[in-house]
Amino acid sequence: PGLSYTWIFNNNTLDLQEDSRRFVSQATGNLYLAKVEPWDVGNYTCAVSSAQAQRRVWGPPTALTLRGDGVMGEYEPKIEVRFPETTYAAKGSSVRLECFALGK
Repeated sequence: PGLSYTWIFNNNTLDLQEDSRRFVSQATGNLYLAKVEPWDVGNYTCAVSSAQAQRRVWGPPTALTLRGDGVMGEYEPKIEVRFPETTYAAKGSSVRLECFALGK
């Protein structure tokens, strides 16, 4: 609760209000891309904000590339974040929340 997820594409915040092919779940932070196009290739970075903590953190960039043969592996590509339902931290300590990519 209280977390907000944003995705940055090639150093620009994704404007998803006018993009019907991309969606960010505010429940999980997952980024979903439908019908990947050549212009989707680039670096995606997840940013997680907490209004309560007045803090924003960024994950490392994840590169999206297209396969030339058009063959997919066992998994569809998707970039997502996974967090425990509750994360506890002592005041003044550091917390690391990670984003990662899954797919072939």
